[in-house]
Amino acid sequence: MYEPKLGKDIRCPLEYGLRLFGGKWKTRIICLLSENQPLRYSTLRTRMVGITDNMLATTLKELIADGMVSRQSYEEVPPRVEYALTEKGTSSIPLIHTICEWSSQYHTDYTMSQCQVCPYK
Repeated sequence: MYEPKLGKDIRCPLEYGLRLFGGKWKTRIICLLSENQPLRYSTLRTRMVGITDNMLATTLKELIADGMVSRQSYEEVPPRVEYALTEKGTSSIPLIHTICEWSSQYHTDYTMSQCQVCPYK
């Protein structure tokens, strides 16, 4: 199982939050799952332009370990695995949206229209 590298080094809630959402791909995956879940790995891979298979798998493992995303596998042929936001992951959507709004006020080259589709817009 994936174990966060900084887990024991976090000293305040802000550091915890920054670790949870840090990196290029975590918030993008959360936003994709928020618009339409559950999603299969192949659908996530197709919709995540520019991500490698290794990075997608690693990021999903981190999000699962952090309790943001759940993974459900089905005993079918061919095997089927679906990913969905947990309650914790869903609760982060308004926060992500607020950060997007704040950022667009100070970085006008990036507006809300450039963000992933988000049900809380």
